[in-house]
Formats: sequence, C-alpha cells, structure tokens
Amino acid sequence: MDATSNQRAAGRGGYSPSRRHETEPAEGRDIRSRVQQLTMRQQRFERSLAKRLDLDAAGLEVVDHLISSGPTTPTELAHRVEISTAAMTLVLNRLEDRGHIGRERHPSDGRKLIVTVSDAAAADAERMVAPLIDEVEDVISAMSEEERAVVSRFLDDLIGAYDRSTPD
Repeated sequence: MDATSNQRAAGRGGYSPSRRHETEPAEGRDIRSRVQQLTMRQQRFERSLAKRLDLDAAGLEVVDHLISSGPTTPTELAHRVEISTAAMTLVLNRLEDRGHIGRERHPSDGRKLIVTVSDAAAADAERMVAPLIDEVEDVISAMSEEERAVVSRFLDDLIGAYDRSTPD
C-alpha cells in the first residue's frame, strides 16, 4: 500500500500502519513492539518444542490440552483445536503412532473414546518447558506487588482486546 492509499484508508477509518505509527507516542510503539516480539518468540518456542517432540502444530496443541486439562474425547479436542472431527482423527492417528497418546473406551459410554497423553510424552514436554516456566517465575518473583498489579492489568486488557477482536 502506498502513502496515498494509506491516507485514503485512514480517512475512511480503515487500517493504516503508517498513520498509526505517526500519531502514537514513541513509548507506545516501544510497548507494542515488545508485545509483538514476545508473541513472535512464543511462536518460535512452540515451533521448536513441536520439532523436538516430533509433533506438528495441531499435535502440539492436542498434547498441551491433554497435559493441562486431562483426558477428553476426540470431539472435544477437535473443538479445542478448531478442526473437523475427521481431521482430528488423522492428528490422533499420528500422535498414537508416535506413542504420544492413547485411546481408550469411555468408562460410562462404551461408544465414546477418551484420549490420554502418554506418560513419556508428558515427561518429555515437562522437561523441555520447565526451564522456561522457571525463568518466568523468577521474573515474576523479582517484581514488587505494585509492578505485578500493573502488568496483570495490562495483560488482562490485552487479552480483552484480542477477545473482542476475534469472532466466535
């Protein structure tokens, strides 16, 4: 988009990256830049983790959900990852072939399956993620109560902005 197109878009209330940067104080750009850098580093960490665990992005999300939320059905996992149940079956087949998950009959409804993460996959993920969690905890511990309150409010506001900007 050239400068004239940016000006036209901005005049109509549209998105104009150059206009946004021109009108915002330098400190606002610095914070936004750091949030963007954090997002990019988180994505890079997740790609690296997936590679080290021999997972694709959907597989990593499934394993993460199973570790954090516990066993669940393939349908629930499909909703969580926002893919079709047919696509989830393929993801689960790959994960099971690599020993990352197991599928068992539901204890009260034999027609359903319950997906569980394997002990080995959970241990591998924990071993790889623990150093990052420890460092984050150290950063938080070094902050005063007031600093934690400000950062918490800022992050809550960012989460709200993302929630409002993401259609259901």
